[in-house]
This record gives sequence, structure tokens and C-alpha cells, in this order.
Amino acid sequence: MKSMGISLRSLAAKTLILSCTGLATVMAGSNPVAVLAEQKGPAQRVVQGKVVDKSDAPLNGAIVYLKDTHSLAVKSNITDATGAYRFGQLAQNIDYELWAVSGEKKSATKTISSFDSKNEFFINLKIDTSK
Repeated sequence: MKSMGISLRSLAAKTLILSCTGLATVMAGSNPVAVLAEQKGPAQRVVQGKVVDKSDAPLNGAIVYLKDTHSLAVKSNITDATGAYRFGQLAQNIDYELWAVSGEKKSATKTISSFDSKNEFFINLKIDTSK
């Protein structure tokens, strides 16, 4: 019995080695970038930009909102001194709405469609801060 167990283990190890070798051979003939992309999973999106007033001056401390139109979850971000904001790790298959608020004023709402194949979006939001 003992010798049979060893030979089965040996056979299993050889099969595993041959399987891995075959996989390496298949992968060598493949596009390495495509193989790596498949291993990482779906690509993540990034949305970034600036919030400016009507004269294109950056708005520090504006609140930028990003709404997932599927779950209705809303993320927010506060702009820095240059008016910049950034949202990362966004799903490809979700539509998003984006807008900014400064004081009592609000920008127009922008939409990011799941049908748009880009992974990086640069969207500037404009708020008319005059009275």
C-alpha cells in the first residue's frame, strides 16, 4: 500500500508539472499585456478635475459629489487650494453623476456613462459664485 501511495503522489506531481508547462507554453504565445490585464480583473476608473468660478479661478473648499446611479451611494471630496479633486477605484459598469457645491451655489451636473470606454476622466466643474 505504501509504495502505491508514493507512486500516485509521484504521478500527481508529474501531471501538475506538465499542466504548468503547458500553460506557460500557451501564455508565451499570447499577448503578455492581455494576459496581465485578465489577471488583474476589471479596470478601475478615475475621475479628476478642478472646480472653478466663472472667471476660471480655482475654488478652494468646494465640495464635489459623485453619485453611483445604480446604488444611489454618494461620495464627496473637498477641493484643495488649486480647486483640484479626485475620485478613484470606480467601476466600469456603473453610471455616475458629478457636481460641485460652493456656499449656496451649485455647478451643472455631469454624467459619466458606463458605455464610455475611457478609464480616466478629466472634468472641470464651473460654479457661478456671483450674487
